[in-house]
Amino acid sequence: MIAADLILMADRIHTLAPGPRPTAVAVAGGRIVALGDRADARRWRGPATEVLDLGPATITPGLVDGHAHPVLGIGLTRGVDLSAVRTLPALRAALRNARHHGWIEGWGLDPNAFEGAPLTCAPLIEAVGPEVPVFLRLFDAHSALVSPRALELAGITGRREFRSGASVVCDPAGRPTGHLLEPEAVELVRAVLPPDPPADRRTRLRELMDRMAATGLTGANAMDFEEDSLGLFRALEADGELPLRWRCAPFVMPGADLAEVLARQLLHGRRWRVEGAKFMIDGTVDGGTAWLDEPDTHGESTACFWPDPAEYRAAAGFLARQGVPIVTHAIGDAGIRYVLDTMARLPRLRVPHRIEHLETMPCSLIGRFAELDVTASMQPTHCTHYTRADHTDNWSRRLGKVRADRAFRARDLRDQGARLALGSDWPIAAFDPRGILAAARLRRPAGAAGTEPVLPEQALTARMALEGYTTQAAAAAGLPDAGRIAPGFRADLSVFGLDPLVVDPDEFAESPVPLTVVAGAIVHRS
Repeated sequence: MIAADLILMADRIHTLAPGPRPTAVAVAGGRIVALGDRADARRWRGPATEVLDLGPATITPGLVDGHAHPVLGIGLTRGVDLSAVRTLPALRAALRNARHHGWIEGWGLDPNAFEGAPLTCAPLIEAVGPEVPVFLRLFDAHSALVSPRALELAGITGRREFRSGASVVCDPAGRPTGHLLEPEAVELVRAVLPPDPPADRRTRLRELMDRMAATGLTGANAMDFEEDSLGLFRALEADGELPLRWRCAPFVMPGADLAEVLARQLLHGRRWRVEGAKFMIDGTVDGGTAWLDEPDTHGESTACFWPDPAEYRAAAGFLARQGVPIVTHAIGDAGIRYVLDTMARLPRLRVPHRIEHLETMPCSLIGRFAELDVTASMQPTHCTHYTRADHTDNWSRRLGKVRADRAFRARDLRDQGARLALGSDWPIAAFDPRGILAAARLRRPAGAAGTEPVLPEQALTARMALEGYTTQAAAAAGLPDAGRIAPGFRADLSVFGLDPLVVDPDEFAESPVPLTVVAGAIVHRS
């Protein structure tokens, strides 16, 4: 055996592979080359080997976030963080206290703050007056709330026609209320916002990646590759190695140039690559743009995001036949069914097709994921942070009890053999996998012992949750040499002060992260 570049020792190493439980792992050339105990480590050393004994820590395969928006997210998180706002008085106070030079921007606003009232620009006017341009992203990133001055600057005076299911919400007289639904409508105002300097965007993206690595993440799936993504990834990699691996899927909107999407599949760097195409079959339950079998309690969420669903099916088919894995955002039962029906017709690829979010669906759809070899990709904190066990939240009220009771069915999917990848959907929710792993087990926010769990029968076991970030994530990416700790596998490793398979989930959410390793290199050291 060649001398190791790095030797790590710890009291527990969860390989997630058959065989004995080692306490030492050797890495060379970015790969795992040996497993054994602390005594074996002496045989693996060379003059340049770095040796670290991490004592009572736990080493796991490197954690991979199944769904994040790094480049889109650094733009979505401009301005005031409104994610903690729970009431309209708190919203008005946050806006009054916001520092600004012209525009007031904010993000993360939960519609539950409106307590069932219509989402309009009235609180914005009450807070800062009608002449200040205000642009607030709602937490789902599919909608925005803007002031009259912002509408004026964007030239919005009434309803608009869009290629997708987007809309400018108007009152009965045809006047815009300030509520914009889905990306095409939101973009009308976003396009007139002052841009971020390119150097600032590079700095923010690098800082984001460093923070992600510090939580134990070794990779992530970027569910977009738009705007300046290519330039940012290349610029950061020109300065050194990225602290995470990235697998990117460009958006495919109605009317998209499929040849351009196909051409992007050739783009890659040392730790990033474009592989996949990201579609949306519907929007969100909270915004009334999901695709449900029956209307929600507002009479909404009845239509596909694509005006003609057959165009989605044709575009997905074209790209899949060229070897491009298809990724589709599907929230509602009708949308999920249509996507599964579509994927039943697609060729099976090395990288399986996948469906994101899967918020409400009947039992008849659960078994089809394993049957069709389609990855289910879910974000546990969407359930635990934005819905309530008593169904008094906006999401549940819109769906009604029957559909809210068949929500976020992670355990049912696993029990019926589905491949289940877990993630954050950052910046919709925090990216820290420790809290997400805890939420997957608790069905409530980590650290909130007094909160009633949402549909606790859908809780994952500790091992299932960890697999959602490791073995299942690797299978979802078609990587036979990742997701486990075994000779010949990628040397992507996460190190925690506490054992995720043994310790209480609330405790694990606060676990120290002494070390994160990507391709055999230490990218985070506490």
